[in-house]
Amino acid sequence: MALFFTAQSSSLFLSQSLKLKTFLSQTSKPSFTLPLKPRTHLNSSPFVSLSSSRSNPTPESDSYRETPRPINITDEWGEKSELGSEPEPTKLPDYDPPRNEDEWEEECIETGNGTTAAAQGGASDAAEKEAREGFDDRVADLKRCLVDSVYGTELGFRASKELRAEVLELVSQLEAVNPTPAPVEATQLLDGNWILLYTAFSELLPLLAAGATPLLKVKSISQTIDTASQSIVNSTTLSGPFADFSFSASATFEVRSPSRIQVEFKEGILQPPEVKPAVDLPADVEIFGQRISLLPVQQSLNPLQELAANISRTISGQPPLKIPIPGNRSSSWLLTTYLDEDIWISRGDGALFVLARQGSPLLEQ
Repeated sequence: MALFFTAQSSSLFLSQSLKLKTFLSQTSKPSFTLPLKPRTHLNSSPFVSLSSSRSNPTPESDSYRETPRPINITDEWGEKSELGSEPEPTKLPDYDPPRNEDEWEEECIETGNGTTAAAQGGASDAAEKEAREGFDDRVADLKRCLVDSVYGTELGFRASKELRAEVLELVSQLEAVNPTPAPVEATQLLDGNWILLYTAFSELLPLLAAGATPLLKVKSISQTIDTASQSIVNSTTLSGPFADFSFSASATFEVRSPSRIQVEFKEGILQPPEVKPAVDLPADVEIFGQRISLLPVQQSLNPLQELAANISRTISGQPPLKIPIPGNRSSSWLLTTYLDEDIWISRGDGALFVLARQGSPLLEQ
């Protein structure tokens, strides 16, 4: 009985030792072996042979290590797979990207129905159109405000200091949004007849002052430009009690930049007067703050109307009188700062000119 317990203890001791040695040999730490005392007297015991059948009696040998074999499992379809193995992910070819298989969504994108890229593009176009219309309205308001501000100032002669500052501010705002950066090249806009609305040109002050008198008015000052022949004609019409007097100055120009021209005046032309059918005088005038009636003056001038008509018939067939312009006053330059189908703003020799195209709705007051 004592021999049985002894043999059983020895076999258990050997089995645990082998397990410990196997565990330590699989780790990264240095392996070591527990010293075992040989027990030779157990070799003859039958119980030792029984225990040795479950473990290797020679622990110093590495033959007990076995390479782990994969476990094959057969699924319900009869296909075998290894336990613990993971299928490799499927890689799509680079030349065949995923497609949208929704035929209704594709139709929606093609026709522009729904909230698609086409719809977003339409919304963007609508917003851009609305912004453009708002900008055009603002420019139109600026032009109308400018024309209204200079109305009744006798082309700027009667403008006050405050009004001149207001006009300059409106002009600066229009110049900042000039739609024609190269006006000299925009011949379809620049060509034509332009009516002067406002000026700060000092050389025109004597003429404007004469037009402010009761017996003489500046009826119009215009400028006709032809880019094909590179010519300019400045025309002025004065209105008196008996007739209208017209004179003009012709000039040529050279293009110096897309917005600047050099003007060279050649001659002045005085047209024959156009006699009025009746004496044209205002009903009253203001002199030193008092209103004076001109009806008695008009009645006294009526007999002279026939004399003026005879003179007009005599000189009506005469050619216009041409007067050469002195060379020291014949050259000037003009810089266009704003140009569209209605308004032409230019500067030159320290002067400012605001003109409107003949026939423009802005001239309708």
